[in-house]
Amino acid sequence: MKAKRIPVDLGSSGYDIVIASGLRHHLGRVLLEIAAPQSSAPPRSRGVRMTQTTQGAQVAIVTNAKVDRLYGHDVRAGLVAAGIRPLTIRLPDGERHKTLDTVGRIYDALIRHRFERGATLIALGGGVIGDLAGFAAATFLRGIACVQVPTTVVAQVDASIGGKTGVDHPLGKNLIGAFHQPRQVCVDPEVLTTLSRREYVAGLAEVVKYGVISDAGFFDDLELRAAALRARDAAVVAHCIARSAEIKAAVVASDAREMGLRKILNYGHTFGHAVETLTGYEMYRHGEAVAIGMMFAARLSAYLGVMPRAAVERQACLLRALGLPTQVLGINPEAALRVMARDKKVVAGAIHFVLPEKIGATRIEKVDRADLKEVLKKF
Repeated sequence: MKAKRIPVDLGSSGYDIVIASGLRHHLGRVLLEIAAPQSSAPPRSRGVRMTQTTQGAQVAIVTNAKVDRLYGHDVRAGLVAAGIRPLTIRLPDGERHKTLDTVGRIYDALIRHRFERGATLIALGGGVIGDLAGFAAATFLRGIACVQVPTTVVAQVDASIGGKTGVDHPLGKNLIGAFHQPRQVCVDPEVLTTLSRREYVAGLAEVVKYGVISDAGFFDDLELRAAALRARDAAVVAHCIARSAEIKAAVVASDAREMGLRKILNYGHTFGHAVETLTGYEMYRHGEAVAIGMMFAARLSAYLGVMPRAAVERQACLLRALGLPTQVLGINPEAALRVMARDKKVVAGAIHFVLPEKIGATRIEKVDRADLKEVLKKF
């Protein structure tokens, strides 16, 4: 199995993003490798921090029924082959279930089966499952291990990397959570072939985001390969996942707890989260809302004289070429402002936005609410 390893350098909390086709079949081997001390290397996270994850250890797969039906057997077979007999915890599917009540179902199962601090949770699913399992791992017995096995584009390039876990509140998205770095992120690009067209395309918004915020050359590449990426060309998909993961890993390594630079990863999310909240998490996929949020942020940036309008149009053209939405209808500007005012990035009551200066560079600025209202009316 040929694998690409991308380190997330966080000292004793560091880990690898491992990308390999068919990796889901070999998770038992992965867990044992993480657990085994490396005699030839100094202690690092992937060498010594899971000493209790050995044969016969307590492992639970957190997933939903759909993903379990597609890939649960493969994962369980790989674990059993390594002498690990996992518990499977199936949760309901969808953002509307990303709540404390659902996390409570994970706690219930772990307590019933007498899981201890040496246990490991495997998050097998998209961003919702990753957030739920990660938050449960962060808080059960004050913290147990979690291995992320993302099965959507959004999860593979973004949500599974960096240790941000949490749940939604009726008044806003991701308002309750914790930082809890995974012990490993295991990315199998093969699983993307079973995503619906809409789910796959929605995830590409996060890929575009990386080009806008950090890498103009990558953005150029996406423009050239948009048709192949949309068509799920295996080589192009693998390249885009790996490059996105590299950018995310570098940003996380420089700012693990989102005190500075890491905030640029929220590009498109402030307004995107408002769109999701105001539409009850049912009208738009997360990536679709992020694409809309990216366009709002870009137009806001142009209105403030920061981003050239030609660059705004380039972003719009690429999003449309990939099949993503670039505008939203039926959102009340005042309601959107109220939701954005509760965003977790608000500082001293002021709404801060990630604003692109050009393709490949961004900055974070406090934005006056009068300017927001004006752009919201036009958008």
